[in-house]
Amino acid sequence: MTNSVKQAHQKELFGHPVGLYVLFFTEMWERFSYYGMRAILVLYLVAQTQGDNGGLGWTNGEALALYGWYTMLVYVASIPGGWIADKFLGQKKSVLYGGILLVAGHSILAVEEMWAFYTGLGLIIAGVGMLKPNISTMVGGLYKQGDIRRDKGFTIFYIGINVGAFLSSLIVGYVGEVHGWHYGFGLAGIGMALGLIQYLVGQKYLQHVGNFLGSSEDLAEKEAMKKPLTKIEKDRVVVLFISFLLVIVFWGAFEQAGGLMNLYAADKTNRLLMGWEVPASWFQSLNAMFIIFLGTLVAGYWASRKLKGKISTSLFKMILGLIIMGTGFFFMTAAAAEFNSNGPIENGVGGSAMYWLVLAYLFHTIGELCISPVALSYITKLAPLKYASLMMGVYFAMTGFGNKLAGLLGEASENLGEYTIFTGIAIFCVVFGLLVMLFRKKLETLTHGAEDNERDINDDLTEGFELADTDLKS
Repeated sequence: MTNSVKQAHQKELFGHPVGLYVLFFTEMWERFSYYGMRAILVLYLVAQTQGDNGGLGWTNGEALALYGWYTMLVYVASIPGGWIADKFLGQKKSVLYGGILLVAGHSILAVEEMWAFYTGLGLIIAGVGMLKPNISTMVGGLYKQGDIRRDKGFTIFYIGINVGAFLSSLIVGYVGEVHGWHYGFGLAGIGMALGLIQYLVGQKYLQHVGNFLGSSEDLAEKEAMKKPLTKIEKDRVVVLFISFLLVIVFWGAFEQAGGLMNLYAADKTNRLLMGWEVPASWFQSLNAMFIIFLGTLVAGYWASRKLKGKISTSLFKMILGLIIMGTGFFFMTAAAAEFNSNGPIENGVGGSAMYWLVLAYLFHTIGELCISPVALSYITKLAPLKYASLMMGVYFAMTGFGNKLAGLLGEASENLGEYTIFTGIAIFCVVFGLLVMLFRKKLETLTHGAEDNERDINDDLTEGFELADTDLKS
């Protein structure tokens, strides 16, 4: 776990700690490597073994099965990764070791041997598990307890994730498909190496966050690690686990973007624009583009509401995010209805219009900005000090289960059809969100004022890492 270094001076840039931008670029390059490799993994698996750019020649079913397990395990590995940080290393060293494992994993994938393929995947799973929950926890440690900038800081951090994802799909995808799959895997490794180098160079801006609590000179902090959880801490953990249900539902629906919605764009959307056919894969970049342009605007809107005394609690944002994302699926319902009316695309006529997809991705992105970076920040506010990284790991594991749920829903569309699936997802998300909203105030009382009195704290000082009150009474 980490030290709480009281009142240590901390340099700032654009109103946020400089350390935020160190973590921003580290995570950007990590996501560049992850999404770059993910973009070409299935294509490599199904590519014919013969030819200039031969793959493994697997069937679509075999490739998607491996892909599903891989994407789930990558996030489930965050649980042991968070536990190791809390018990042995601290977040700072865990991020470093995770980065080293990722560089090794991507580099080994560049070797054209089956042992290298499976070894590389294993190292990447372990590396993401070590890095992902701990770097997110460190972001929270850059802000004082009650600092209203924390949520916006996480949104800026989240933008870095999407910059990396956007660039990797263009660069790594192109290199892999055109010049060779293993060159693409190697390029992903180079990206992670760049992130690791700048993380090491920026250590001077991270002196007071991510350190192992066992090395703290503060006797009170060491004693806190030995004590059982207080009633207040237990209540806050309960709220976190309930919020994780929102996370599973959200990602189970949202991740249709890479599966069912991707196929719908390719097969049933009329993509002709002034005589030119828009590539189906381009729709995948809409989410990242919307996040880059809307991220700080959405975060600023919520901060403004908070300062005006209007409802802007994290749980409210997350519930609203689920409802907004669910509403986006009604546009896909309209698209499916239009396709059923117009019929298949023939000679540039038929199918459904592209704007349905654009509107759906817009609403999905706004919903994502209300739930994903906010959930990361929420964990750093409520998680008990000694289980901070573990709770962050559980969150990412929930996103992994959501990814698995998304695959199951996508498979169901073969029998039920897109109209039924899109409509069902929309109704369930909206209704589930409204039901949780009914219990929101009760749940928020269990946080015991964790978000009360949040304000703009911009005095060039930091408390190091402080998740929740450490002097709570049972």
